[in-house]
Parts: sequence; structure tokens; C-alpha cells
Amino acid sequence: MARAINRLKDVTVRKASRPGFLADGAGLYLRIGPTGAKSWVFRYRRGGRLHDLGLGSLSTVTLAEAREKALACRRLRLAGIDPIEDRRAGAIKAALDAARTMTFKQCAEAYIAAHRAGWRNPKHAAQWATTLDAYVYPVFGDQPVQAIDTGFVMRAVEPIWTAKPETASRVRGRIESVLDWATARGYRQGENPARWRGHLENLLPARSKVRRVEHHAALPYGEIAAFMGELRARDGVAARALEFAILTAARTGEVVGARWDEIDIAEKVWTIPGARMKAGREHRVPLSAPALAIVEDMAEICQSEFIFPGGKARQPLSSMALLMTLRRMGCDNLTVHGFRSTFRDWAAERTGFPADVAEMALAHTVADKVEAAYRRGDLFEKRRQLAEAWAKFCAEAPGGHVIPLRQPKLL
Repeated sequence: MARAINRLKDVTVRKASRPGFLADGAGLYLRIGPTGAKSWVFRYRRGGRLHDLGLGSLSTVTLAEAREKALACRRLRLAGIDPIEDRRAGAIKAALDAARTMTFKQCAEAYIAAHRAGWRNPKHAAQWATTLDAYVYPVFGDQPVQAIDTGFVMRAVEPIWTAKPETASRVRGRIESVLDWATARGYRQGENPARWRGHLENLLPARSKVRRVEHHAALPYGEIAAFMGELRARDGVAARALEFAILTAARTGEVVGARWDEIDIAEKVWTIPGARMKAGREHRVPLSAPALAIVEDMAEICQSEFIFPGGKARQPLSSMALLMTLRRMGCDNLTVHGFRSTFRDWAAERTGFPADVAEMALAHTVADKVEAAYRRGDLFEKRRQLAEAWAKFCAEAPGGHVIPLRQPKLL
């Protein structure tokens, strides 16, 4: 005898209130919960186990609609397809389809938000947003990230590749990072069209060939003593900060941001926290006698948390102040960073210190990962000897005449 279906009536469905299941036939049931809530369920057996697939609440799905849904489920079963697995697969596909509609701009903004906490310099996030907004978003910011191909990337970077090679290189790298992030999140598939090696290098000239790399203008080390003598004769916080930067071979930002709690007078050490270092690692700087004397001089006149305070209360000296000091000295052709090159050239050509001692004094990252893994220490005692030798050289004019530099009171 044929199995009865369509057993329920609309009036029965409306009036039913006892918790439990009312069968309509062929796997369709009206489920009434303990609170009286009613919903439709398709029940079937698979692998000897009973499975329930919800078809919706009675408030949104009518009896006729529920029968249509149940019929679709039976057809799936007839084709050997599990209705529950089919629904899950459909949900996954819908989620992927929705994800692939993410635009490049949305992905870029999500990437910046995700990495902002890991960027030590707040300006980094601003630079990302600025360059993408200027060179990328107008070209394909509103395009689905899945649709970004080599053509789009070339349209963004090729116009500025020769005119602004440094900027163009950074833009390309940022596009590559965003697309890698999007791939990892499942928003796109396939190769990264912004990668350089093996791809864009075949379409664009190497940046080194577009424009010769301009190094920071540096003073020849043979002229450093005369320069230091003139600098020492100048008054002002900026002059002392520049002198300190030269003696320690430190970067401008590290010097102007130096705080008193980073200095150990007794041990003659300046410890720069990793958060203020380019490489993100703590860096110890041995203080030569003249460098320590500068710290003592500043301690006598300074009421700030910064060793080299600026004009505004509770603010450090501006980075531009050191450069302006050079300009007032008539050294417009020099940069503060260039004195690090002066130090490195002197160490290589006029001393017998190993190259890695000078590199560590400059807080340069070891490029060779194997070497970095084995070199655990920071060669501090050798760097202290190097620092004293540098300070002595900075005080010796041609002919061996010594230009006096301030000595610390504790010596």
C-alpha cells in the first residue's frame, strides 16, 4: 500500500500545541517545542542513524512551502546526496563567493589594521595608507581582490617606476603583501601578480638600473677632527646632540629620543630599548669618555625626561635640529646619517678591528642567518675599545695635534 503523504491540514498545523512531532508523510514533520514554537523538519535515516534537517520556522515557511522543501530533499536522497552535507557545501560556497567579492581596498585596510600593532613607528601605517591611496586605489581599489592580475599591477606601478623608483618599489611590495594576505585568508587564489622575482623583473627594469642609489652624504674621516673642533665650540642642545650622535655612531632618532633611564653612568653604557631600534632589538652602546661628558653636561642643565630636550615641554629635540646645525655650520652637503658612514670607513681603513665589530657598533642586522644564529653576543668589550679609539681619532687634527674634547667628571 502506498505511503500516505500530505496528511496535515492548515487548521491542524495552526491549532496543534502539544510538544512533539506531527507527521505530514514522506519525512516531513511539524516539530512543536516545549515553549510551543513550531518549525518544519525533514527526517531521514543514513547509516542506520536518524537525522533531522531543519526547514524553517512555521512563522516564515508555510505548509505548502515546507512540502516543496521536503520534496527537494527526497530528490537529493534519490540521487545519493545527503541533504545535510549538501546544505553545508552550499553554505561554504556562498561564503567563498562572498569573500571573493572583497575589494582590494577592503583587503588593504584589513591588512593595515591587522599589522598596525606590530609596526613600531606609527608613521608606517600612515605611509601605507597614503601611498596606496595615491597610486593604487584609483587604479583598482574597488576591484574584487580575486580579479587583480598583472595588468592591474602594471597600471599602478609602471607610470612611476622611472620617475619615482623608490616609491614605486614600495608600492609594488605593498600590493604584493596585501595580495598574499588575501590569499591566506581565502579571498583569492592563484599566483601573486605583484611578486618581483621570476615575474615583474621580466617586465620592469631593476630599480638599481633606473637610478643610481644616492647614499647619505658623508664627511671624509680625515676631516672629522677639524669638524668636531668646530662643532664643540658651538653652544646649544642641538650641537651637543649632533656631537653625541657622531661619537656613538647612532641614528638621529635614537639620539633625540634618548632618555635618562637608558643611561648607566657607572657602567658607561647607553641601553636603547628594542622599541626604538630599527631592527626591533635592544642595543647597548658603550660610552666613550667624551660621550659620557656630554651626558653629564646635559644633566646639569636638563629638567626633562629626555637627555636632549626640545623647545616644547616634555618633548624631545626635533630630528631636523641636527640637520639645521649642519646647515648653520655651512655643511649643506652633509647629512647626520652620513657620519655613520664616516665612522664605518674609518674603522675599515684605519683600524684593525674586525668588520663585524664595526657592523654591530652600527646596530646593523646580520644578513647571513647562519652567522646570526651562532653569533650570540654583542661584542661589547671590543666595541668599547672601538668607541674609545673613535673618540680619540675625532680629537686628533692632522699632524697629531689633539683637539680637546670634554672629559667626564668621574674620570
